[in-house]
Amino acid sequence: MRGAQLAALVDATPAGVDAALDVLAGLDDALVAGLARPGEAQLAALADLAAALAATPLGDRVAEAVAKVTAGTPADEHLAALAGARTALLGATHDALLAAADAATGRDRADEPTTPAGALPAGAAAPLAAARSWLAELAIAGWRGVDHDLVAAGARPVEAALAVPELRRLAVLLDGLAGELAASCPVATMAAVPARRWADLWARAVLLAQEPAGGGDPSAGGVERVSGRLLLLGVDVHEHATAVQVQAHGVLEPSDGGPARLVRTAVSATKVDTIVGPALWRLLADHPVLLAALAERRALEVTDLPLTGGDLWWRDGQARAGEPADPFATARVLLPAAVAAPVPPLDRHPVAVAEPVLLEGYAAKTVDGELRFTVDGASVAVAVDRLPTCGPLTPKLVAGSTACLALLRWDAGRWSVQPLGVQATVKRAPVATHTGDWAQGPTDPKVAKAEAKAGDSVAVLRERAGRLLRR
Repeated sequence: MRGAQLAALVDATPAGVDAALDVLAGLDDALVAGLARPGEAQLAALADLAAALAATPLGDRVAEAVAKVTAGTPADEHLAALAGARTALLGATHDALLAAADAATGRDRADEPTTPAGALPAGAAAPLAAARSWLAELAIAGWRGVDHDLVAAGARPVEAALAVPELRRLAVLLDGLAGELAASCPVATMAAVPARRWADLWARAVLLAQEPAGGGDPSAGGVERVSGRLLLLGVDVHEHATAVQVQAHGVLEPSDGGPARLVRTAVSATKVDTIVGPALWRLLADHPVLLAALAERRALEVTDLPLTGGDLWWRDGQARAGEPADPFATARVLLPAAVAAPVPPLDRHPVAVAEPVLLEGYAAKTVDGELRFTVDGASVAVAVDRLPTCGPLTPKLVAGSTACLALLRWDAGRWSVQPLGVQATVKRAPVATHTGDWAQGPTDPKVAKAEAKAGDSVAVLRERAGRLLRR
């Protein structure tokens, strides 16, 4: 990414983005107070929402929903309209930002396929209704009105949704929202409510709880199957107290001779909060081919993997490690012409923008405590706070680098880059460090020694769990 491209991106926010987020903030504030008792400010915000969506296909439904909330008689379909309006605003914001990123990088993006709605799975009607009922109670009470009893009521729809495989995505989302609310109870005493985050979770859950429900088996009809050579660019680690996900970004060269495609694939595992650092990789031991490719920087030959949008559904048995492949060489040769995938509607959110880019020839400098890369006079923030603890990449290495493979992100009203790998010159020789280098264990002798001394916490916990299950 050159300086002129970077300057065109970071120096201007696409038209309408700030206005859309202002309208969104008003709706989120109404959800904090609760739709049962909106004040003048909340009613004005809802009116602004209706005005913003008036010229869209959702206009009439949103206007009706706002009228029902104002009258104090909102029903499930009105809450669904509000959730849809909120998601549409975020989707439009996401599309504007992604279009700006594509223009700056010169990236082509494939057209979005037309996919029919999924059929309602057997036994799903009752769990969906239960989920909608609980979500309606949350919206009516407002986040400030959430107490332990209201949170506990979410257990029934979670249990019911878990019993239907096609609703597993909804069940996990509801369970996560309930867990965050439970940890924050009583919410009324909180100094500040994470209004944007909870509204994101609520709106996504409301839409997933509508009929018909999708989210079925990725191997079902309508999913593309791909084969070819997968060249990994880097890995982004998403860590939570109870879960970890490793999301690898790469370029797929299809075996049918089609154009190279930008794809990503992810594997995940549940965990406890005591498993941190390099030990996280042990939780993903069921995916040895992927881990070996990350640690050894090898290409992967994949066969008939399901692909939805730009997401490969990883199956270790349908992949094998190939020849060594330098991620920086891949980025220089293939990344500029790789075709990006369209983003599914429910995934269109500004914080979901994560576009692989290669930066070279920059000057790294810390300004007001923040690391920034400057390329030909254009400056961008470096999100070193996103560096995972399970890899060797550190802020110091990033600050001393001369080339960086990163994800271009937009958050808190500005663009930043999240390093996936860096290249530096040590004793006149290029040295590369990537976030996935420790996928098969730490290569740093000091870290490996500390890990050995601490013991294998994952093995200990598995042994104890097995002992409990045998009783």
